[in-house]
Amino acid sequence: MLYKKLVEKTLEFHQLNDYDLILEKILSETRKFLNADAGTIYVKKNNFLKFHYFQNDTVLTDQSEGKKHRFSRLKLPINNESIAGYSANNVETLNIEDVYYLSEDLPYKFNKNYDKSTGYRTKSVITIPITGSNNNLLGVMQIINKLDPNYKDEKKVIPFSKEDEETIVKYFAVQAGVALERSMLTREIILRMVKMAEMRDPKETGAHVKRVSNYSAIIYEHWAKNKGMSKKEITKNIDILKPAAILHDVGKVGIPDNILKKPGKLTFEEFNIIKMHTVLGAKLFQNASQPLDLAAKDIALNHHEKWDGTGYPGYIDDFDNCTTENVCSKPKKGEEISVFGRVVAIADVFDALVSKRAYKPAWSIEDSVKVINEGAGKHFDPSMVEAFNSSIEEIKAVLEYFKE
Repeated sequence: MLYKKLVEKTLEFHQLNDYDLILEKILSETRKFLNADAGTIYVKKNNFLKFHYFQNDTVLTDQSEGKKHRFSRLKLPINNESIAGYSANNVETLNIEDVYYLSEDLPYKFNKNYDKSTGYRTKSVITIPITGSNNNLLGVMQIINKLDPNYKDEKKVIPFSKEDEETIVKYFAVQAGVALERSMLTREIILRMVKMAEMRDPKETGAHVKRVSNYSAIIYEHWAKNKGMSKKEITKNIDILKPAAILHDVGKVGIPDNILKKPGKLTFEEFNIIKMHTVLGAKLFQNASQPLDLAAKDIALNHHEKWDGTGYPGYIDDFDNCTTENVCSKPKKGEEISVFGRVVAIADVFDALVSKRAYKPAWSIEDSVKVINEGAGKHFDPSMVEAFNSSIEEIKAVLEYFKE
């Protein structure tokens, strides 16, 4: 029965595209199988472990706080001084009954700073390296404080068993490695397409598209929850939205340099040519059949539409014969605009406002938020603006994390 459940979860992991969602899913499912109170995933970045995802059912009662931890800049050196660092450095699993009572003979120590700042008491911990197909280190997973299932009204922490370590944690770590390698390959291909666009348009930086992608996922999640969508449906849609949103402006590769890189104001004719980047981006995915490619086509085409019908390019009946003259001949408005197009519209405009450009300084977050709110019902879907406002703290964390 246990192995059947493990296989079912494995299939779920391998259906996901997004790197962050895979990490979140693996951490939450591992904790669920072990009845653990908390957990952390670090990813390898050069000679460090980057603190990537953190869950704690005791301290983080507000899930949005947990999501902000994903954008923390905390990192650990890969050496023998910390528990996670030792596990990574030696590619070794550690199963510790109580981290407060480590032998003085051990090279690693437990850092109590988090416990001191929150009042939490970390006790039992399993730390396991996540490796790829060539045994290359990808990261480290820590599962914290196994709870005794016999105590329903209080949290009694017990040690992790050898079976926990050998059967469940190692199984999930292996599956994490396989799923992450596949996800990393998909992401690398997408980012190479972005790099190609960046070579043409200096404004289209890797940091910009990553911010837009993450803003979009955050806003969409709040919007979808407000609409009463199930967690399963939300996760499925975010898994497609996040990587697809990275490619929102990829069609700019087809715009001539004298227009794309013009420092001054564009003429009416030049702006009409710029509008074509939405159509060109969609044409890259014209024969798409996979959900991720279809979403990329949708977002590229629709992220400049406006709620009141004054955006572009409008309905396109014939992509092959679309020209600057017939763009926006049939405008879209309101819910005629796709959901993904509506959410990326807000994410893209907000990031353009808070970012420095050759023609303007970076605006303050407060002024940028004001512009988004003033655009509700005109430029933007009012319900999306509401979701944007309720997720602003998470959006600030993304902005800080993905600096230029």
